[in-house]
Amino acid sequence: MHADNGIHDVIIIGAGPCGLGVAARLHEETPSAMFTDEEHQRYHWIKKHSGRMKLVQAGHGKINGARAEKWNRGQKCACEKEQDKERRGSTDSASSVPSLSSASSVSSDDSISTLVLDGSGDQWMQRWNNAFRTLEIKQLRSPMFFHVDPGDRDGMLAYTQEVGREEDLWEISGCVGKEMSKHKKKKRRQGGKAQTIGGVEIDERDRKDYFSPSTDLFADYCSSIIDRYGLNEPGLIQKQEVVDITYGYLPEDKDTPISNSKTFTVTTTTGQKFYSRAAVLAIGAGGAGVAKIFPWRPASEEEGASACCHSMEIKSFPSPNVRRKIQLRQETNVVVVGGGLSSAQIVDMAVRKGVTKVWFIMRSEMKVKHFDISLPWMGKYKNWEKAAFWSADTDEERLEMIKVARNGGSITPRYVKIVKDHAAHKRASIHPRTIITSHKYNPDAQTWALTTDPPIPNLPPIDFIYFATGARADVREMPLLNNINEQYPIEIKEGLPCLNNDLMWRDDIPLFMTGRMAGLRLGPGAPNLEGARLGAERIAWSLEEILEKKREVGDQCAVEGFCGLGNRYASLVDNGDE
Repeated sequence: MHADNGIHDVIIIGAGPCGLGVAARLHEETPSAMFTDEEHQRYHWIKKHSGRMKLVQAGHGKINGARAEKWNRGQKCACEKEQDKERRGSTDSASSVPSLSSASSVSSDDSISTLVLDGSGDQWMQRWNNAFRTLEIKQLRSPMFFHVDPGDRDGMLAYTQEVGREEDLWEISGCVGKEMSKHKKKKRRQGGKAQTIGGVEIDERDRKDYFSPSTDLFADYCSSIIDRYGLNEPGLIQKQEVVDITYGYLPEDKDTPISNSKTFTVTTTTGQKFYSRAAVLAIGAGGAGVAKIFPWRPASEEEGASACCHSMEIKSFPSPNVRRKIQLRQETNVVVVGGGLSSAQIVDMAVRKGVTKVWFIMRSEMKVKHFDISLPWMGKYKNWEKAAFWSADTDEERLEMIKVARNGGSITPRYVKIVKDHAAHKRASIHPRTIITSHKYNPDAQTWALTTDPPIPNLPPIDFIYFATGARADVREMPLLNNINEQYPIEIKEGLPCLNNDLMWRDDIPLFMTGRMAGLRLGPGAPNLEGARLGAERIAWSLEEILEKKREVGDQCAVEGFCGLGNRYASLVDNGDE
């Protein structure tokens, strides 16, 4: 993963699920061998690679099927090839559960040099794990097939069974097993768009998928992916907050690496500069440059440990002033603003930590959903929804589909029950369709005086406010993209960039985006774990072509065939030998 002449092949900005998904995918040799056809949609971009893609068919009776040999820099010696053969051949098992430790053959050599920069730390998933730990969240909202493993769509289920941790699975009840109504079946046969009419779109055969993992199980599964692909190499991830990205020819300078093609220069808060041929922006909702949403912008003396904070900035819980009053057995009142799952989790934790009463204020009605996207995007007919999305004529149409499918913040049935139980015991007060119309902070008393519309009767002085109001993804408001926006402008729809189908900024700018920022190409599931895996798949397909053009032709620079693509026999062509 070391750079040649100081220039990396790829810099990944963000070490969360999206960044991990990309890094793992770049090291997976045979991703399509284990994906189902349903999950491995190519659609627009399969045509672009037709003719270059080599299909490998697994024959009956072969151990672990047929695999393509990864083409690395230089030639492997016979003993290395034999070791690879033994490693790949050791995966035969009588069990019907695939072994995650042998699900993919991963070479010890690196075909591309990679660097990961993240402002949270030098470990994968550090911000993600810290957030779940701080809010004491024990369960993911996602089903079992939402994960970042590029080797197996059912990898998390297989891992759970392999390590014997079925007790860490929570059934997502109420969304599996019901039949579609006759009206819906008729519309499906006629090609009409199915609506949820007295039934759901997930049938009984998929019940095994509709469990959600505990946070500990998911963290361990991610660790197994990191180990499998050798992504724990020292120095791979650096704790660096990126503040600027530029793309162009490097100036001739003694401190600047030599490059004959346009190169990315990534600058961090420390002033360090890193260089790469391609870049991947894989930052999530709490990443650098993502604007957090507030009902009003708190003053500097208000925002922080004593008065209020955004849910993405919680460092400890409860706040010091509230904790002190709880210890003194004094009355405490906390306001939580928001309508999503995070807001309900904060309400629950505040009650469990001893807050006298939590006032739960929502701008709209309380929306109850198992997932943050609607069920038609999750079940057996989701490819119909995806095809309709990808076939839309304009990005405006796609944006509207995203809005309809996500429909703002929502809370799972389990947490709705928890919050309502707290309300029944007078520990919480739920106020839908309510907004805060005025607010005044008293720094001496460390309390807020709030008024609302409609008025909340007998609303006492508030000790602390948590804003669980989400973040706004707008590439125009991200400081690290100021230069890219200015020099290489593209069309933007309500903050989302109109990327090409390979998730590149432009055809001539190999800046890739995944996660929330790729929503107009990946669909409503882009911010989810499923979006992380699908985004990584598209990026990996395009990176080979990009790096082929940028690197010199030669034994030490060949990249054809990395990440499961290309022709393993390409080196035998035009080499001067008969």
